[in-house]
Amino acid sequence: MRKTLLCFAFLFFSFSCSELQQVVNQLPQNGPVSSSEIAMGLRQALNKGIDKQVGTLSLEDGFYKNELVKILLPQELQKVDNTLRNIGLGKLADEGLRILNRAAEDAVGEAMPIFVDAVKGITFNDARNILLGSDNAATSYLEERTSKELYDKFNPVIENSFKKVGADKIWSNLIERYNQLPLTENVNPDLTDYVTQEALSGVYTMIAIEEKQIRTKTTSRTTELLKKVFALQD
Repeated sequence: MRKTLLCFAFLFFSFSCSELQQVVNQLPQNGPVSSSEIAMGLRQALNKGIDKQVGTLSLEDGFYKNELVKILLPQELQKVDNTLRNIGLGKLADEGLRILNRAAEDAVGEAMPIFVDAVKGITFNDARNILLGSDNAATSYLEERTSKELYDKFNPVIENSFKKVGADKIWSNLIERYNQLPLTENVNPDLTDYVTQEALSGVYTMIAIEEKQIRTKTTSRTTELLKKVFALQD
């Protein structure tokens, strides 16, 4: 569905507003592509994007080895990371980062059914609004409908992930070592909330990337329905 939404967003840049409105006005009628096919195509494209991008994030190193979404330390802890590396404790700093990203990877598995439900709810009116919306309208559609529920799902998973791997001890050790250094200010941020927010940001970032590919690459239309629906933009 993301792909379909993206393709429709591409129309907005390819036609003048008046020309695009003419296309939209014709979509619900008995033309070569019906309104139900358009909505189905959007759902199909989004589902493919979710499986590809969000599914990848849930794998080991899905966040940690993806520079686009890799979770780094919050600003107030950047100095902790830098200082530890400068005094030869780079491995400890790396382990701290790895744990943050592993927790996000654990949590993203909870996103799939929530996205599936959101995609099921797409109507033709939604598709039309996405078509006439901004270049990230598809991503915004999903974010608006899923962000709160995803946060509520992600947060306890991330907290449990930290406990499971002993992250609380690792981070306590890391921060304790830092706080013992002279001329430093003590830090103690809420890492669970921070990683939850970063995980959500990473999910929507990857969805937006898939959205762009749908708009610009005809090879992304891997089914007959996608080809038929997205041919409207060509």
